[in-house]
Amino acid sequence: MPINIPRHLPAGELLKEEKIFIMEEDRATTQDIRPLNIIILNLMPEKERTELQLLRLLGNTPLQVNMNFLNTATYESKNVSKNHLEEFYTTFEHIKHRRFDGMIITGAPIEHMPFEEVIYWEELKQIMDWSKTNVTSVLHICWGAQAALYHHYGIDKYDLPKKLSGVYSHSLTDSTVKLARGFNDVFAAPHSRYTSVSVEEIEQDPRLQLLAVSEDAGAFIVLSKDEKHIMVTGHLEYDATTLAEEYERDVQKGLEIDVPANYFPNDDPARQPMNTWRSHTHLLFSNWLNYYVYQETPFVWE
Repeated sequence: MPINIPRHLPAGELLKEEKIFIMEEDRATTQDIRPLNIIILNLMPEKERTELQLLRLLGNTPLQVNMNFLNTATYESKNVSKNHLEEFYTTFEHIKHRRFDGMIITGAPIEHMPFEEVIYWEELKQIMDWSKTNVTSVLHICWGAQAALYHHYGIDKYDLPKKLSGVYSHSLTDSTVKLARGFNDVFAAPHSRYTSVSVEEIEQDPRLQLLAVSEDAGAFIVLSKDEKHIMVTGHLEYDATTLAEEYERDVQKGLEIDVPANYFPNDDPARQPMNTWRSHTHLLFSNWLNYYVYQETPFVWE
């Protein structure tokens, strides 16, 4: 089944080229089916790229999904056109009366800042509180995962000695958890961040379960015991070349940055990297949509 997207969304043409099954809103309304309503709070600066990465994954399931995009009212991104935001995005004030089956809160390149110093932190807290009653399940990514751990569970992030960038090996702690259906016991996933969260604090919190962890990258997938929140500290949604582009950007800025670990063949940035995490990315998103959204959400919200 398709994802339903706004007409003329730029990502739509690229998804069609990749043979991702999409359906525009006007056609979707003619079908007698209860689609899932998913809202994405996109905090990434290159919003169109993130849209494509996430829609590609949400369109790879048998479920019909209506997509909605949310941006902050207290901060307007400088890396996307105002026209794009006005046509495809809305703000919390316009959707706070609604209920959604699922929500994704993305990362943001602001991890060096204390949460309370982020311009839209108060707005984000309001959205996260609202999600507890108005959303069936929330998937938090990277900085979004750290923000959720801090706001909902009081687990703060801490600075790393240097940027964690690369593709790292992770181990499952419990292969029977629905989110990990089909996962290998050991699998690869990319990370790109300057901060981390304490494995010990997560393991000691009875409200949380650490599902996947890396010796090098730390806590990776964390679930709340009530299955309301899923926190993923890395970037499974990244394309094969995303880390390379970030590395080149950092080099051009003159930053002292290491070559992403376990990424380029022979650690040579001149060589084309390969995507070694794609299968687990699709498993994570399809398992989330199926087991934590579709099978848990009410057919009719009261």
